[in-house]
Amino acid sequence: MPTYETLSRFTADLHRLTPEQRRAFHRVVARAFVPGLRTGGRFPAGLRIKGVRRTPGVYELTWAPGGRATWSYGREQVAGVPHVIWRRIGGHDILNGP
Repeated sequence: MPTYETLSRFTADLHRLTPEQRRAFHRVVARAFVPGLRTGGRFPAGLRIKGVRRTPGVYELTWAPGGRATWSYGREQVAGVPHVIWRRIGGHDILNGP
C-alpha cells in the first residue's frame, strides 16, 4: 500500500468539500489512483493525470467533473513503495497555487 502525507493546504481544502465530494475523492483514490501507483504509474486515462504547468514535479488528477487534486511524489518511507504528497484539492482554482 502506498504511503502518503498531506500538506496543510490540502487538509484545509478537504474540509471545505462537501461530504459527498470527499467520498467521491476517496473512492477514486482507492479504485483508480492507488492501483495506478502499484503498476508503476500507469494510471487510468479517466484520471487525466498530467504535470502542472510551471510547477515541475507536481501533478494534477481529476476525481470529478469539477474536481481536481494536486500531488507530488515524496521520498519513499518504505523501500520500493511510492510515497505521495497531497498538495491541494478542490476545483480548477487550486491550479493557481498547486
